[in-house]
Amino acid sequence: MAELDQTANDTLDALQQRGAAFLGTRHAILGGAMSWVSERHLVSAISNAGGFGVIACGAMPPALLEKEIEATKALTDKPFGVNLITMHPQLDELVQVCIRQRVGHVVFAGGIPSGAHIKAAKDGGAKVVAFAPALVLAKRLVKSGADALVIEGSEAGGHIGPVSLTVLAQEILPHITEVPVFVAGGIGRGEAMLGYLEMGAAGVQLGTRFAAASESIAHENFKKAFIRAAARDALPSVQLDERFPVIPVRGLINEGTKRFMRHQAEVVQKFQSGELDKVAAQLEIEHFWAGALRRAVIDGDVETGSVMAGQSVGMVTSVQPVAEIIAALRAQALAALVARGTGA
Repeated sequence: MAELDQTANDTLDALQQRGAAFLGTRHAILGGAMSWVSERHLVSAISNAGGFGVIACGAMPPALLEKEIEATKALTDKPFGVNLITMHPQLDELVQVCIRQRVGHVVFAGGIPSGAHIKAAKDGGAKVVAFAPALVLAKRLVKSGADALVIEGSEAGGHIGPVSLTVLAQEILPHITEVPVFVAGGIGRGEAMLGYLEMGAAGVQLGTRFAAASESIAHENFKKAFIRAAARDALPSVQLDERFPVIPVRGLINEGTKRFMRHQAEVVQKFQSGELDKVAAQLEIEHFWAGALRRAVIDGDVETGSVMAGQSVGMVTSVQPVAEIIAALRAQALAALVARGTGA
């Protein structure tokens, strides 16, 4: 049995080797960048546990990001990255902050980064990670200089695309071998992690599993909502009228999501009656969720706030330290290998 256990450990380490080497970590596990959640405490906890924490810059101005990076450095001497939204109006300055702070990995999200931004980060000494929602874009990003990719399925929490990870992995992993590819969306157990590693993924990214960790600064109500929830409770936002697009955001259904449906209907009625023009109507729909994520995460308003969560939320059954979550993922993967009888 000891021989089987050792073989399983060696097999798992070999499968993770490319991703772990790229990240400079023990485990090829990235923390998903979650606004208001992925800050110094959770990021440093993930890195200290052998994973790779990622600061969610979100809408932070450059000065605030700089302070957050410095504060994270004070809590860990392990590698961590910074996630930058490509639509941020001060993206140039944010990239320079990362370079100045010698951040080893810059993750571009929320759109396809320009070649200039990729070059700036790389010239400054950082490795660039980018999100690829389709194979054609994955190939383009590699040509543009991305050092690694993340493919995120619609099972993920927050802003999502239309395609599940099970399909994206089949479409992209066999064809992108030049750079490490990490997978994300709905991953909550080690067996799933193992399966994607065996398909050719370099590693995995998890957000929802870490959001309710003991080191997370999320409000107790937010964590309790995660623990109570089942996978079917994490649904994408619904668009009522095709004339007024709604970016799909996956989160827990609550009073806020019901009010959003009613709000859309009222705005459409105002548009049809001539009370609002199309631009004003679209802005009114978009403004509904302003500040809603902060209300849920920081203030604990899980009734009307935006409780962004992936479908793996049903696997969050208690508040656990990050190290325990990572250890459980590894133990589950190893148990799956041992159960095969060979570890390979």
